[in-house]
Formats: sequence, structure tokens, C-alpha cells
Amino acid sequence: MKYLVWIMSILLVGCTSAPKNINPVTQFQLERYLGTWYEIARQDHAFEEGLSNVTATYSMRDDGGVAVINSGYSADDKEWREAKGRAYFVNSSDVGHLKVSFFGPFYGAYVIFELDKENYQYAMVSGPNRDFFWLLSRTPTMPSNVKKRLLAEAERLGFEMDKLVIVVQDGMAAK
Repeated sequence: MKYLVWIMSILLVGCTSAPKNINPVTQFQLERYLGTWYEIARQDHAFEEGLSNVTATYSMRDDGGVAVINSGYSADDKEWREAKGRAYFVNSSDVGHLKVSFFGPFYGAYVIFELDKENYQYAMVSGPNRDFFWLLSRTPTMPSNVKKRLLAEAERLGFEMDKLVIVVQDGMAAK
């Protein structure tokens, strides 16, 4: 787990700006975003490599920030992995642009650039560049037409689809 957090920190050190031409959503409502999200697709990195059943759970912190718990199952190690972090808005609380840290003072960008603003059922998130992409859903699966539309939009915006991992969500509960 320490390796996971260390790698994430190295990749995200000081990179809190949004990628060029990736615009964070506006009229963002944090209270509606809180709770558990399921990872539907991602660009794979060492800190998530081989993980299935990946979720991200967000809740309020006492200091006004957001507590972040990312978890996923490693079939190779036959164990659950978890990373705890904290996030804060970069500018305004009604813009989906946060900075997140899983290790000390090192923050990385968390840019919500597509969001189901009506029901908060799906979101697309970028890191500080186009090498970091996540498609999230409130449920472990997503209607194929919605998934196809969102991934086409991500590709149009320059995210490399050949690096995409479709995350297995087979209903395993975290232990």
C-alpha cells in the first residue's frame, strides 16, 4: 500500500491545473457528488494496475475539504487495497476542479469535466494531463449507449482509448 501511495504522489506532485482544453464543470454541487462512485473505465497506472471492483467514496472533512477513499481488489494478491486522501477546491466550490492528495503536501488535479448534472449518475474525471482519465458511475454498470457516448467524447477531447481499461465490477464486496 505504501508503494501505491508513493507512486500516486510522484505522478501527481504539484500538478493541480486542468489539461489544456479540458474545462471543469460549472454549477457543481459537492453535496450531490459525495458518496460512492464505481470506476467503469480508466487509463491504467501502477497505482491501479490489476485492480477490479474499484470504487471512490467521498465524504466531508471537518476542515471543509473532502475525504477520499479509493479501494479495489487485487486478484493477484488476493487482497483489497485502499488509499485514503483529501481534496480541496482549487478555486470556487461551484466548479468541479479540485486538488487531491494521498501523501503529505503533494497534490494533483482532479478535474470533473463531464457530469450528469440532473441526477449525478455519471462523471468523467481527468488528472493534470490526458494520461489520467476515469469514467465513474453511481452504479457498478452503465447503460451501453451512455458509456459509448461518454467514451467517444473523451476520445474527441484527446484521451487515448488504446490505453483504456474497462474495470471489472463483479459485485465483490470490500472486506
